[in-house]
Amino acid sequence: MTIPKKIKTNELVFMAALIAINVILSRFLSISAWNFKIGFAFVPVVIAALYLGTWQAGVVGGLGDLIGAVFFPIGRYFPGFTFVAILTGIAYGLFLHKKQTFARIFCVVFLTELIGSVIMNSFWISLLYGSPYIAVVLPRLIQAGVMLVVECVVIRLLINYVPALQQKTS
Repeated sequence: MTIPKKIKTNELVFMAALIAINVILSRFLSISAWNFKIGFAFVPVVIAALYLGTWQAGVVGGLGDLIGAVFFPIGRYFPGFTFVAILTGIAYGLFLHKKQTFARIFCVVFLTELIGSVIMNSFWISLLYGSPYIAVVLPRLIQAGVMLVVECVVIRLLINYVPALQQKTS
């Protein structure tokens, strides 16, 4: 049995800062409608995945969603959205923490957009608001296509700067 690594204070503070940035980006600096959202709230989660690791990225995504939903609601809170945010952070960590190639970036963004945003979040919205699933999925496919390109480009740019961040904060 292995002993889990203890979290350092500077990592905890960094996670808290990333959670705060996630809330700001998702609740105040994104374009939102009842069934789609375009923004950069993925950036702090990706930074957590690159710099800290898999479970830390899941915590940043999940707590960012939960805190944002409780204190700055856009619609009704539903734990399914938080679950998807946690899974998205974990996926970023699994794909990007140790090795970053364009293929890995594309795969993780494609999977999180398709499974998380289009399939799961569309289902949660359909369930919450009683809308037909297909009527919710179609506009979210457009959102996913836009975010696929945006996320791939931004993550590729982040990969160039995160090693410098890691050296400065160590």
